[in-house]
Amino acid sequence: MQTKAIIEYIVKWLRDYAAQAKCKGFVVGVSGGIDSAVVSTLAAQTGLPTLVLELPIHQKVNQIARAQEHIRQLKSRFNNIEEHWVDLTRTFDSFTMAVDIGDNKDEQTQLALANARSRLRMIALYYYAQERGLLVVGTGNKVEDFGVGFFTKYGDGGVDLSPIADLLKTQVYELAKELNIDQKIIDAPPTDGLWDADKTDEEQIGATYPELEWAMGVYPNHTIDDFSGREREVFAIYDRYHRAMQHKINPIPVCIIPPELLS
Repeated sequence: MQTKAIIEYIVKWLRDYAAQAKCKGFVVGVSGGIDSAVVSTLAAQTGLPTLVLELPIHQKVNQIARAQEHIRQLKSRFNNIEEHWVDLTRTFDSFTMAVDIGDNKDEQTQLALANARSRLRMIALYYYAQERGLLVVGTGNKVEDFGVGFFTKYGDGGVDLSPIADLLKTQVYELAKELNIDQKIIDAPPTDGLWDADKTDEEQIGATYPELEWAMGVYPNHTIDDFSGREREVFAIYDRYHRAMQHKINPIPVCIIPPELLS
C-alpha cells in the first residue's frame, strides 16, 4: 500500500470537497480511537479550519485521556485546530428519564440507548457544523460501513463525507503509523464507547477486524458450506451482520403511487 500517496490523495480530496461545497473546513468527533485520530489528522493536514469535538457520555477515563492527548498533539503540530469539550452526559441522562426505562435492562433497551448516545453526538456535531459553516467528517472504515454495518443509523453514520470508508481497518492502522498517531491509540483495543461496560468491538461482534476483512474478501463468491472451523464461524458472523445492515446503506424505500391513483 502506498501509504504516503494515499494520505496526500485523501487530504487533497477533503480540500477540494470543501471548496466545491463552499464550506470553511471540518468538524470531527474525537473519541480516543484509531479511526477518529486518523481522520482528524487528515483534516488538519488540509490547512482548513478543523474543529475537533470531544462528546463524552459516561465515558471511560482511558478513552478521554487518549482523546485529550491526541488533541494536544494535534494542536502542537497544526495551527488550524480548535477544540471543544461538550459533555452530553446530563443530556443523555435526561433522555433516559424522559423515555422512562425504569429497571428495564434487557438487551434491546441497552442497544437502543447505545444508539441514542451516538445520535446525540451527531446532533452536537451538526450544530457546530451549521453554526460555523463546516462539514461533518465521518470516521467509519470500509469494514464497518460496508461490511458489518458497525455504525449507528443517523448517528455516527450521519455525516457529510467519509474519507477513510474505502480503507480496511488494517489499512487505517498503516495510515496511523505514517501520520505519527500516538502509540497508545494504536495499541488500544477498538471500541465504539457507547456502553457503560467497556465493550470492545471484537467482544460485540465476535470476530477481529482481520477476520472480518478476510470474510469480506471471500463473501461475494462463497457460501458458509465452503468453510469449516473458525473460518466457518467468522463467515457466519459476517453474513449475519452484512444481511442485517442493508437498511443502513440502501436508499430509504419510497412508496411510488401509481399515476392513475393521482389523477
